[in-house]
This record gives sequence, C-alpha cells and structure tokens, in this order.
Amino acid sequence: MSPLDRLAAHPLPFAVLMGVTFTAATTDEVVAQMTVREDLCTAGAIVHGGALMALADTTGAAATFLNLPAGAKGTTTIESKTNFLAAAPAGEVLTATATPVHRGGRTQVWQTRITRGDGKLVALVTQTQMVL
Repeated sequence: MSPLDRLAAHPLPFAVLMGVTFTAATTDEVVAQMTVREDLCTAGAIVHGGALMALADTTGAAATFLNLPAGAKGTTTIESKTNFLAAAPAGEVLTATATPVHRGGRTQVWQTRITRGDGKLVALVTQTQMVL
C-alpha cells in the first residue's frame, strides 16, 4: 500500500471536518491542501490562525504516522511553534508541506510550510511528535 493510500485508509475526523485532503505522501514529505472557507476565518474573511495550526498539525502528524517505528502504537503532538507570515482570504487554496527535521525512536520533529496559490508563505510551523 502506498503512503498516500495508508493516509486515506486512516482518515482523521477533524481534518475531514476542515476539508483537509492529502495530495502527496512519502516517508520524506507529506503534502495536504485545504480551501479557506468562511467558517475557518476570523474577521475580514481571513483564515484563522487556529485553522492554519490545525492544518500544519494534521500534516505533521500524518508524516509521523508514515514514519512510526515497528511496534509503535501511534503519535501525539507534544509541542508546536507557528510563525504567521501572511494572510489568506476565504476561497484561497492553501498547501501544507511537511518535511522531517528529526526522526527518532521516541520523538519526531517536522517543519510544515503553508503557502497560498501564488507561492507566498503564509505560515511556518515546527512541531514535535511523540511516538507512542
């Protein structure tokens, strides 16, 4: 089963609610997209920071899932740091790309870049995932 098929076989309920879809996946990179809907926005029809954080968390967690060592039962986020760099209006399609910083037996660290359709960096997120 391909990594993308593995992610499709284990949907994350909150990610489904937000409209997150995985578009590419390997053990070295996971890519997801999300359209900014009105219900994911703050004032002025701009994506809410929490929606960006959730998109990044979902993408990094999926990447960790694909890299779990033998015998691991799952993963959970234990730390996340977000830099918000640009706005994204309702209707914008965001792309989140997670790449590894560290893949250990007890923790993994992933960096996720969230970009708009024009390539502008919206957020840069570094998260630490605990291997369960």
